[in-house]
Amino acid sequence: MNRSKRTSFADRLGDAADAKKAQLERAARARSVADTPAAVERRAAREATSAARDARIAERTATKLAMEAANAAALVAAQIAEAAAREASLRAEREASDNEFAERIAREATEDAERQAARDARYAARKARRNRGR
Repeated sequence: MNRSKRTSFADRLGDAADAKKAQLERAARARSVADTPAAVERRAAREATSAARDARIAERTATKLAMEAANAAALVAAQIAEAAAREASLRAEREASDNEFAERIAREATEDAERQAARDARYAARKARRNRGR
């Protein structure tokens, strides 16, 4: 609408009615085009493509979750094996330490017995010297 023209209120109402009628005609034409078999077929193809895409995404997600679960299970198994190995190593170290302690105690007892025997022999020799001298 040209503003330079001084139109009346009735002209403006008529123009608005014509614009509304043209808009309704365009909407009706678009609706009729949307209901054509070709449009319905295109819509169905889009929906099928979308469903296939969603299925592929779901499959990838499931595969990813399965891989993560397998990795987690492997990690747990590795940690359990490591803990068992560590426990076995500690047990072996404890046994070795106990054996070494027992050997040291036996060796010390043998040395003590040898020292005691040597001392007793010295005392006996001293006593024998004293008794010979009398």
